[in-house]
Amino acid sequence: MSEETLIRVRDVMRKNYAIVDGLITVAEAIRIAKRAQIKALIIAKRHEDDEYGIVLMNDIAKKVLAMDRSPERTNVYEIMTKPALSVSETMDVRYCARLFERFGISRAPVLHDGEVIGMVSYNNIVLNGMLREE
Repeated sequence: MSEETLIRVRDVMRKNYAIVDGLITVAEAIRIAKRAQIKALIIAKRHEDDEYGIVLMNDIAKKVLAMDRSPERTNVYEIMTKPALSVSETMDVRYCARLFERFGISRAPVLHDGEVIGMVSYNNIVLNGMLREE
């Protein structure tokens, strides 16, 4: 990536995402993720001063499957990460990658004026941001 080329998160993010209520079950969350072909669900804010949460498929594997919990009786709020670390749509993808590394995450919601407009991951950054001319 050349120094003169500035690639922003909005240029590489995926626009398909799902925002769900924290009270849905893990079983329903899995069904939504499969239908939408996504690897993470954003948990909706409960009120204006709340923050978004996030549930990755890794969370379900580690906190439900590996712990032998019932997906039909476990709500996503029980296993979500909150607040979800989010990034601005205008952030340079290089800084986004550094932020991911610093905090040990692999994907994050993308915000515009405090509202989710997409999801960005290492895959998006590498596959869509590093070799833009191709």
